[in-house]
Amino acid sequence: MYHSVAVEQEDPYRLTVSPERFADQMDWLHRRGRRGVSVRELLRARAAGRGDRLVGLTFDDGYADFARHAVPILQAYGFTATAYVVADLLGRDNDWDTEGPRKKLLTGRQVAELAATGWEIGSHGLGHQALPGLPAEVLAAQTRESRRALEEVVGGPVTGFCYPYGAVDLPATLAVRDAGYDHACAIAHSPLTGRYALPRCYVGDRDGAWRLRAKRGRHRLRDTVTELRRSRVATRREAGR
Repeated sequence: MYHSVAVEQEDPYRLTVSPERFADQMDWLHRRGRRGVSVRELLRARAAGRGDRLVGLTFDDGYADFARHAVPILQAYGFTATAYVVADLLGRDNDWDTEGPRKKLLTGRQVAELAATGWEIGSHGLGHQALPGLPAEVLAAQTRESRRALEEVVGGPVTGFCYPYGAVDLPATLAVRDAGYDHACAIAHSPLTGRYALPRCYVGDRDGAWRLRAKRGRHRLRDTVTELRRSRVATRREAGR
C-alpha cells in the first residue's frame, strides 16, 4: 500500500515515499524475482494458480505524482499497479488531510490516459469519506456513483474499490459487492478479510530491504492466522448443524 511518491519536507501522516526510495524498493522486488502487478492482475493470476511470484502494488488517493514519479519507475521494471482515485475530486487536491501538505490529484485526462495504457484505475469513493456508519443510501452513492463516474472517465469497467482510510465494516463490504465491484482493498486483517476486504502492507519512506523482509513475513503470518480462524469458525458451524 502506497500513497504519494514525491519529495516532501513535511509528511505528518507518513504517506510519502521519495522517488529514490521507491526505486530502491522496486529494485528489491525485482532482484528477488518478483513482479509488481495491479490487484486485478494479481487476483486473476491467483485464481489460475500462478500468482506465487506476483506482488500487488496499490496507490491510494490518486495523487498526481503517481503519473510523474511512480509510473516511470514501475515501467522500467515491467511492473504495473492499481491507482485508487476519488471520483469527484479529480484535478483538485487532498483537502481531507488537514495537517499535511497540499498535494495535487490526478486529473480526469490523466486518469483516462493511464487506463488506456494498461494501468488499473479503481474507486476510492466520493469525497474521501470513511464508510462505516453511513446510512444505506449514502453507502450506495459512495460505491455506485463513484464507479459510474469513473467508468465514464476511463471508458470501460471499474472493478476495484478501496476503502478511504482503510475503514471497513460489514455494511460497507455489502455495499461494495452490491455495486458490482469484483474486489475491494482494506488495510488490516480482520474477520471481514476476503475478496471485499483485502488486507495490505503499508510501505513508507523508511522501509529498506530488511524492513520490507520483516513486513512481508509479518503479513504472511497474519494471512495464516486469518485462515486458521476462518477454518475454526467453519468447523464450528458444521459441528452445530
